[in-house]
Amino acid sequence: MATPVSIISLASFSPLGNNPDSVWENYLSDRSLIHSTTIGGKIVPTASLSDDLRLQAEDLKTSNAHYKYLDNSVLYALLASRQAVQKAGWGQDDIFGVNIGSSRGATDIFEKHFTEFIETGKTAVQASPATTLGNISSWVAQDIKSSGPDISHSITCSTALHALLNGVAWLRAGMSDKFLVGGSEAPLTPFTIAQMQAMKIYSSIDDEYPCRALDLTKTMNSMVLGEGAAMACLQVGHLPNALAYIEGIGYATEVLQHSVSISADADCMQKSMLMALQDTNLADVDAVVMHAPGTIKGDLSEYNAIQKIFGSNVPLLTTNKWKIGHTFGASGLLSLELAILMLQHNHFIPSPFLPQPSGRPLRKILVNAVGFGGNAVSVLISK
Repeated sequence: MATPVSIISLASFSPLGNNPDSVWENYLSDRSLIHSTTIGGKIVPTASLSDDLRLQAEDLKTSNAHYKYLDNSVLYALLASRQAVQKAGWGQDDIFGVNIGSSRGATDIFEKHFTEFIETGKTAVQASPATTLGNISSWVAQDIKSSGPDISHSITCSTALHALLNGVAWLRAGMSDKFLVGGSEAPLTPFTIAQMQAMKIYSSIDDEYPCRALDLTKTMNSMVLGEGAAMACLQVGHLPNALAYIEGIGYATEVLQHSVSISADADCMQKSMLMALQDTNLADVDAVVMHAPGTIKGDLSEYNAIQKIFGSNVPLLTTNKWKIGHTFGASGLLSLELAILMLQHNHFIPSPFLPQPSGRPLRKILVNAVGFGGNAVSVLISK
């Protein structure tokens, strides 16, 4: 039997807020947090941080001279990581690893430095160190004074759950007793949104729900970008103070047929779910927090994959992207946060487009993520 792993704490910094009470309160509301924003001279739907949280990130820049050049993706990671480590009770004498990923990394800073280079032929001294993907975990490790390994990676939209997989692997291998894992993304920039629009997957819907994630009848793509970070502290063992326990992990990459979409029945997700569920009675899975990005093919292929696995006994299905948009590399951990909160409150939060009865007790929840290129991850957690 695999070594048990406990999720000791989880902290986030997103449009939902930065504490469990505000996050849960926002989930209980059927109101989307997506709104119209002017970016690059164009009005587009996005899910951005509140003014209060944005001010916290700006204040962080002035609190330390080294932080003034950092991208928001790093600042969000710093704020969420500080909170997660504090909640876990980890101190400077604890040796723990750090694995924080991002799909895009320092997008805003990179675009500004590149624009400066195109206009002047020169760039600033901080351009290179401030735009490397590895600076997210490195700065977090410096900030919280971790003496263990620090790892950064990008596996597109499944990045945060891949970080969790890495943490579990290190813990089960006996190479560490504690690991901080997560993802951070600040993609609300003109070039990033233009890329999504070029693929014709970005929402142009102008109503109360610009992102129609899990609306299986929609006739147009409705992906919306959001920003934020989420971090979890993992420890070896079945610890009594855990928020939840990791019951199973799965991963798969399918043969690439298209650069941005997966197969009609999401073969990679079927494989990752089966791996995560290999020691579990399927009837014991109460809910699935789907990746469901709000695209026609993305939502439907994952739904088909779930039907293939569960047959006529499909669990409750939900997603949070209709509310907070797609946060790319951070999305998997924000989905995990929703799963943990639903377990804690024994209350299912549905998508407004796929209403389901919520009286079923919640004991085990599966969380899915998948990125460009068919990189799927599934994590099964329990109370």
